[in-house]
Amino acid sequence: MFSGMLFIFTPLCIGYLFPISNTKKLDVINRATSWLIYVILFLMGLSLAALDNFGSHFKTIITVTATFFIVIGGCNLLCLPLIDKLMPLKTEQLKNQLPLSSMAMESLKLIAVVGSGLVLGLLLPIGLGWVETASEWILIILLFFIGIQLRNSGLTLKQILVNKQGMTIAAVIVASSMVGGIIGALILDISPYKGLAIASGFGWYSLAGILIGDAFGPVYGGASFMIELLRELVALIMIPMLIGKRPCTAIGYAGATAMDFTLPIIQSSGGVRCVPVAIVSGFILSLLVPVLMLFFVSLAG
Repeated sequence: MFSGMLFIFTPLCIGYLFPISNTKKLDVINRATSWLIYVILFLMGLSLAALDNFGSHFKTIITVTATFFIVIGGCNLLCLPLIDKLMPLKTEQLKNQLPLSSMAMESLKLIAVVGSGLVLGLLLPIGLGWVETASEWILIILLFFIGIQLRNSGLTLKQILVNKQGMTIAAVIVASSMVGGIIGALILDISPYKGLAIASGFGWYSLAGILIGDAFGPVYGGASFMIELLRELVALIMIPMLIGKRPCTAIGYAGATAMDFTLPIIQSSGGVRCVPVAIVSGFILSLLVPVLMLFFVSLAG
């Protein structure tokens, strides 16, 4: 039952064993990871094109996306305000904020990549039997690089354990997302383990879509990608609106992206006091995405 999990989880663990202090090498790895994400998302689009009766499958993708996005997000937003009440975080009201439009465009580029793969797959008269194998090998390389990135993120265990707010936010996101995953699975009448796996994306759209797609096929992979991407787009709008009164809620809803993509807007709208909390919560969630997702995928299989 765990053979598939080990097959995918192994390169992540191997990558985590490589400490790299050379910034140039890390930059190369970061760029390579970004390009591999684009490649594998393009292949995801091709795999969607290879499906029979794509129209009916597209309806399934929209249904799964809407159900899990609303249920998981709702559970998160019901629980996160408790942290603001019990563990209030002081913020700074800053006037200079990053433009949301430029950050949202980066997310929309990823949708365009998947869409281009889908369109080309539907239009070009080529066989697509090779797509699944290519995706698996690229996934292995990508996980290896992600393992290196997590190891060299700069956070020590002490820094994580000391920041109680960041740890609490991560724990609440995990717990409430699991509840949402089970509710979503009940609504759609699918395996609860499949629902828990989908709920373990925590905003990491690229990895979530890739892992779920590899395990359950391109329909659920596409849905998982859209669920987490929508989370990020909503977080970009929600953070400046909420962070003044409910900073922990704003940071928590950003999920794993709080340590990278949405961090600049968290800092610009909430101040430097929010940065350590965002980095710690985002790091923990990023670390848990492959662990929990692969665990539930193995149980669903």
